[in-house]
Amino acid sequence: MLTTILLIVALLVAVVLVVAALQPSTFKITRSTTITAAPAAVFVQVNNLRNWQAWSPWEKVDPALKRTFAGPAAGVGAVYAWEGNNQVGTGRMTITDIRPDESIWIKLEFLKPMAGVCTAVFAFKPEGARTAVSWSMSGNNNYLAKIFCLFMSSEKMIGGQFEKGLANLKTLVESAPKN
Repeated sequence: MLTTILLIVALLVAVVLVVAALQPSTFKITRSTTITAAPAAVFVQVNNLRNWQAWSPWEKVDPALKRTFAGPAAGVGAVYAWEGNNQVGTGRMTITDIRPDESIWIKLEFLKPMAGVCTAVFAFKPEGARTAVSWSMSGNNNYLAKIFCLFMSSEKMIGGQFEKGLANLKTLVESAPKN
């Protein structure tokens, strides 16, 4: 009986390892919204990393989140590092490229609970008096991440947070006093 149980467990582990090995080696998660404002009004909220406290969904997950900033307040070279609970972890983001009112590229470095490097991109496209905003994150899936994704949906977890963040950003920008 014990031999049969061990054989079944070994077979299940083998199946998980093989299925994980067959998963894609890269990922990309994207969410979008439309904000009733010019691209410049939305761009400034994302480009200045200190503004993220007002709209980023991860800021609400850990009220005791420790933040540090380095470099310029906004634009290329701006750095925001965080250290939080198990849900937000520890990491750093650095703005690596901007095209004013069009796009912002961010290098995300996750240190805890799982190490990894990803790229986040915000794109802003004018649509009359509105702006289409997309937030995406892409990166490589190492073998451990492939196993993790068999049991947890990064698309739902991260995508859901992107949706909350974009909704917060929309509310913030649309409720701001107009010049």
